[in-house]
Amino acid sequence: MHNRSKHTYRASLFFLILILLFGSSCLLTGCSGGTSLKAEANAGHSGGSNADGSGGSGSGADGSGSDADSSGQKRTDAYASLVPTASGETCYGDDSVSIDASNISDGYVMVRYTGHSEKAKAQITIPDGTVYTYTIKGSDYNTFPLTGGNGDYTLKVYEWVVDNSYALAFSQALSVSLSDEFKPFLYPNQYVWFTGDSQVVALGRELSDQSADDLDYVQNSYYYVIRNISYDNDKAENTPTDYVPDIDTILEEKKGICFDYASLMAALLRSQSIPTKLEVGYSGEAYHAWISVYLTESGWVDNIIEFDGKDWVLMDPTLAANNSSKAVAKYIGDGSKYTVKYSY
Repeated sequence: MHNRSKHTYRASLFFLILILLFGSSCLLTGCSGGTSLKAEANAGHSGGSNADGSGGSGSGADGSGSDADSSGQKRTDAYASLVPTASGETCYGDDSVSIDASNISDGYVMVRYTGHSEKAKAQITIPDGTVYTYTIKGSDYNTFPLTGGNGDYTLKVYEWVVDNSYALAFSQALSVSLSDEFKPFLYPNQYVWFTGDSQVVALGRELSDQSADDLDYVQNSYYYVIRNISYDNDKAENTPTDYVPDIDTILEEKKGICFDYASLMAALLRSQSIPTKLEVGYSGEAYHAWISVYLTESGWVDNIIEFDGKDWVLMDPTLAANNSSKAVAKYIGDGSKYTVKYSY
């Protein structure tokens, strides 16, 4: 993890400091987952513009923020190539199911279904008993996170039978001991997928180059998302229950649903070695999603935060892209309405 000097004086310079992304609970369906890792470069846990988004004086080309602080400090590119791999060292399964658990100490497991059924699902029970359900896409390995910390997990694969009925195809117990508590929130997974060739990685490096430190990078990433990605109401109305974000497509189309906002933000931060949780739960009674990040100076910061010069109030990026700060703050309040159900 990179050591970073503390810039507490910078707080007064920030009017918006984000760390919890996502939202617009307007539609439930719109919010409805080799070799050892290699770090290519600088791996570690790094952790006021115009209305048109073009940025004010000193802002980046995409209105993402300033290139550096007044002291001239510039953030070091912290891109790390963390690539999930099915190395074949520890495997389970049968003719239809392949589970590669070779790298569970890095916080992920890989699953492939090649049976005759049209659809299959993976169900992971973490140590506290919470059950995560994923759709297994295609015939290649899917990467699923192990976000429950150390302990005993159960992985079950179900194959589709008829209507909404699935039958158990394979079950495997896994004992997980993480090599690093942050790894599950740094590696790509089905819901936050990117590779070294992804557009989001190049964008992250560009935004990092415009940032003074990790906190500035979080802010710049936040501004980029809310100023360049518009909410897609049509997509929200027709989102399948097994929807999985395609981050580069979101960047190309410059629009998305709440899940897309959160996935894009999480990818931007993880690709620059900032541990990031994509969290799903409830804001009041509405299904919701957001992000939390780990910063060396602060530890885990569990919300999007706006600093108005006096108080910290929660913000939600999807709402922030479409509403005034006061309206967003009134809707979200002090954060007590947020209840985490799943963390990816």
